[in-house]
Amino acid sequence: MSDPAKIATRIMAAVGGIQNVKSLTHCATRLRFTLRDKQQFNQAQLEKMPEVLSTVVAGDESQVVIGANVTKYYAAIQQQYQLHEAGEPNQPTQAQEKNLIKRILNAIVSIMAPIITVLIAGGMFKVVIAILALLGLDPKSTAYLTLSFMADAAFYFLPFMLAVSAAKKFNTNTYLAMMMAGVLLHPNFTALVAAGKPIALFGAPIRLASYGGSVIPIILIVWFMSYVERFAEKVAPNMIKTMLKPLLVALITAPIALIVIGPIGSLLGDGLYTAVTFINQHTPWLVPTLVGAFTPLLVMVGMHVSLLPLATLSMTKFGSETIMGPGMLASNIAQAGAAAAIAVREKQTRGRQIALSASVTALSGITEPALYGVTLKYKHALTCVVVSGGLAGLFAGLTGLVRYSFGSPGIFTLPVFIGANSDNFRNALLTVAIAFGATFLSTYFFATVETNASTSAKTQPQPFQSVVAGEMIPLARVQDEVFAAGTLGHGVAIIPESGTIVAPADATVSMLYPTNHAIGLTTTSGQEVLIHIGIDTVRLDGRFFKPLVSQGESVKVSQPLIKIDLPLIEKSGFDPTVIVLLPNTPPERIEVHEKTSVRPGDKLFSFIPEA
Repeated sequence: MSDPAKIATRIMAAVGGIQNVKSLTHCATRLRFTLRDKQQFNQAQLEKMPEVLSTVVAGDESQVVIGANVTKYYAAIQQQYQLHEAGEPNQPTQAQEKNLIKRILNAIVSIMAPIITVLIAGGMFKVVIAILALLGLDPKSTAYLTLSFMADAAFYFLPFMLAVSAAKKFNTNTYLAMMMAGVLLHPNFTALVAAGKPIALFGAPIRLASYGGSVIPIILIVWFMSYVERFAEKVAPNMIKTMLKPLLVALITAPIALIVIGPIGSLLGDGLYTAVTFINQHTPWLVPTLVGAFTPLLVMVGMHVSLLPLATLSMTKFGSETIMGPGMLASNIAQAGAAAAIAVREKQTRGRQIALSASVTALSGITEPALYGVTLKYKHALTCVVVSGGLAGLFAGLTGLVRYSFGSPGIFTLPVFIGANSDNFRNALLTVAIAFGATFLSTYFFATVETNASTSAKTQPQPFQSVVAGEMIPLARVQDEVFAAGTLGHGVAIIPESGTIVAPADATVSMLYPTNHAIGLTTTSGQEVLIHIGIDTVRLDGRFFKPLVSQGESVKVSQPLIKIDLPLIEKSGFDPTVIVLLPNTPPERIEVHEKTSVRPGDKLFSFIPEA
């Protein structure tokens, strides 16, 4: 099994190091980075790691899809790098997404993702209570009442948890954000609301709203507080900033939260409640059908969590929800059915094992291994999942299937569909049967077992041509311990006879050092290549190096990249040996060709991908 500490180090290197990480959270399957410079998010390098299923860039977030083991690698990163949990005052970063809708959705995803585990804990706790009630536990007993308020705590105190994740998203003080949640849920305030008598603060009326289990108000309040904190940072004198800054933040934010922002958030919630009620009454089949069909596409862009506020609102108001549970149950089981069909048809042992494992994981509600490891790699499989998931979602909608508690939709969380309606659980079982059966059959008969051409190409040996005319030597002969030991990667070196450095393959210029002594390429198959010209030539500060391409430019094999003045480099006392490396690639995957005298067009070595 892979060492989590080593994998954590490689992941952090591929996202630009700790200095590039603004914040890190995780959901059930993904590491969710907010980076200062998204250009440093090396997707090709990450996706070559066996532990990484895929990468996604969604708005401000750079996501590393790992699967069910995500918490293990998150813990390893936190242990090594000790990333800050609390928010910090906003710092200048790259330009933000200009589209307002995208920014709002990205914020919702970032804030809701970390608290999914709490919702699952509370939801499954309620399932246990429901089962105990079926087994004879008296609903009026103190045991039942005690267990109930334990489970309800996850939902009633939701504003506290949202305050923490919102503070991280908006880079503001976590503990002041929690104080604002405390203002909304203070027993004295809730007692005044329950009494129903008008409340005012210095003549300003306060809306009688209950904020227990609410989502929108606290998010808006913490967002507003982030601007108040920046204002307080500017105006508070340094001598008394420690005392004055938090006082200003609390003194400004708390009254405005109760008088203005909280009521606005409450009204928005009421509006969404009305919309959900309308949909449930007039087109109850619509949402489960759409969610059942298109959940894989939402997962691919990391936006499936954006539905969670609506589902939470519905759960709080109705005691059940139809926004996520029914449709995602259909979609997740459809993924399992597709992977199972591929496992039956797959002839290669490794492919069959991957598909079977992905099917079992999808049945438990985690679909990324099936999505990225199976259905995206086989022709028409994803289409079968979308159509069959939509069909099962339609059935769920037409039969009025609802979810009574939260839990990642799958066979192990089917008890969340047990409730007052005795037919509901039966309809959940039928939804599972339709989703699995329809997808299994359609995938078995219509999906192509052979992988797509682009995927097949990645499993073939990939040749790299010489970047310069000269004598090829092994890395061990290079007069630099770091290169000779293979610390930066494995490959070969060339003692150059000419001054033109060319591309070893069709690629994109992913990195061009300011001193022009090194250039990084990413081939069309996603393989990284580093070309380093000379030993310690960084000290020349760009002299004798003339770049012929720019970063981000696409290049063809043998296209000139850099011109060097070879005689002047040697005259200046520098070793001009050119090193060609494949970073983070084990030596056994590089097959060096026997020819020692090479020139552009000659094969240098081949990269052997994993089968």
